[in-house]
Amino acid sequence: MTPVILTALAPAVLPQTGRLVHIGFSRYRFRMVQPEQFMRALADGTRLRILNLLLERGELCVCELTGALEMAQPKVSRHLAILREAGVVQDRREGLWIHYRIHPELPLWAGRLLEALRDGCRERDPYRHDLERLPSVTRERRDTCDG
Repeated sequence: MTPVILTALAPAVLPQTGRLVHIGFSRYRFRMVQPEQFMRALADGTRLRILNLLLERGELCVCELTGALEMAQPKVSRHLAILREAGVVQDRREGLWIHYRIHPELPLWAGRLLEALRDGCRERDPYRHDLERLPSVTRERRDTCDG
C-alpha cells in the first residue's frame, strides 16, 4: 500500500535572518506501522545511525545528517526514504532543506524499541562518533546553509 502524499505551503520568517520563506510540509497519511516492515527498516547500520542522531536531537536536516555520518547525500537520502516509507520518520520541507524527525504517531511498542536501541548504541562506535561530530556539523550548517 502506497502512502498518500499531502503537500501544503505556508509562509514563515526565519528567526536567524528575518527572511521570508515558504515552508512545505510533505505529509504522508499515517497508516498503522507493520512490525515486519518496521524491523526491516531498522535492519541496516546506516539507518540505525540516522535514527540514533534523530533520537538525540529531535529534528535534523539532510545536510546535518550527511556531515555527522560522513556519507554522501544520495546514500543518506536513500536510507531516509526507506525509514519514511516504513513510517519510522517524518519529513518537513523548509525552503531548499528537508528536515527529518522520528514520526510522532509511532505506536508505543515502536517508540519503546527505538529508545532501547538508542540506549544500547549511544556509547558504541560508530554511533558515539556520529554524536560527537554533530555539534560542529550543526554550527557549520548555520554558517553556510542558512546564510
